[in-house]
Amino acid sequence: MPMKLVSSKEICRTPIFWVTEDYAVDPGGFEIKRAIVQHGGSAVMMPVDEKGRVLLVRQYRLPARAYLWELSAGRLDPGETPLQAAKRELKEETGYRAKKWSRLCHFYGSPGYVAEKMTIFAAEELAAGVATPMEDERIETRWFTLKEVAAMIEKGEIVDAKTIIGYTLWKMKSATAKKQAKAAK
Repeated sequence: MPMKLVSSKEICRTPIFWVTEDYAVDPGGFEIKRAIVQHGGSAVMMPVDEKGRVLLVRQYRLPARAYLWELSAGRLDPGETPLQAAKRELKEETGYRAKKWSRLCHFYGSPGYVAEKMTIFAAEELAAGVATPMEDERIETRWFTLKEVAAMIEKGEIVDAKTIIGYTLWKMKSATAKKQAKAAK
């Protein structure tokens, strides 16, 4: 049975997100009341070079209280599509531009109380440039082999969900492409 949103009241607003108190009910009378972190969405970029290496960024993440290696990402500006944001954010954070883009997936990181939809793109056929990060960003970049990324995930050195999801989907996509190429021979 579909849920019907009965009310939504904004209770907090910041430059990055806002919080609403929402109330929904289904035709059978089942009710849900939640405080929800609302967000305009994010684009995630997985730059992969001709050697099959992945470009990760390292920056301090205040909520995690740690420096994290992760895929580059950024929020969508109003009216911007996820792909437009991905292209803009890749250039800003890493200096790279990509000729080839492919959508790997979209997901909600914590749909119980956060409405942020993240879309992950593979970025290939890269050209280097100059990064122009925002004032509050101190970003380090480094290339990693897929084997190194796998080992970092396994050791708990990469704990960022979007990075783990992007890596896993890229590996699946690569394995499928190899099987198809082998079958075509």
